Amino acid sequence: MRAGWQVSIRRACALIRIDPRTYRHKSHRPGQAALEQRIREIGQTRVRFGYRQVHDQLATGRKIRVLTVVDTFSRYVPVLDARFSYRGESVVAPLDRVCRRTGYPATIRVGQGSEFISRDIGLWAYQRGVTLDFSRPCKPTDNAFIEAFNGRFRAECPNSHWFMSLEDAAEKSEVWLRDYNEERPHSAIDYNVPIAMHYPDGVTSPSS
Repeated sequence: MRAGWQVSIRRACALIRIDPRTYRHKSHRPGQAALEQRIREIGQTRVRFGYRQVHDQLATGRKIRVLTVVDTFSRYVPVLDARFSYRGESVVAPLDRVCRRTGYPATIRVGQGSEFISRDIGLWAYQRGVTLDFSRPCKPTDNAFIEAFNGRFRAECPNSHWFMSLEDAAEKSEVWLRDYNEERPHSAIDYNVPIAMHYPDGVTSPSS
């Protein structure tokens, strides 16, 4: 203002209604270099902190959905399946592929989404002797294991990466999943890694 209008400090302060002493004030507080450095460190290692969470979507904004399956005993996750949308048959395909590899469970707990209450998955479960245990509507605590896992996965993968395409989302999810299953100890299973609990004889993660 002073440079553009060639007015004095007193005149400029009067126009914007501040005390000239405020303009001339020099802070005597000590520097905050340590705090500023810590903020930078957090920003580099916790990239999602301080900003709203990124949704499960591509960089283009197109939303995606990820089917997650967790063995509640071993915490092993046999599949993360990313798609643009899910219907009953699109749940059956990856689920049956996993079960053929690892065995069909007696019970699978599922949510109330339309893809889970469809005829396709009901018929699949009936034909294979699997009981579908539906959580109650609006009761996420009925399926606490998968809810906790979904929160962890979302925080560490979708919220921390740009997905340029559905294929890119699948690749980055697979990298994260291998670390989760094979490298990361879990306190709930006595600090073992899930794959060691799921395959106690030392079998490594099978290929898809």
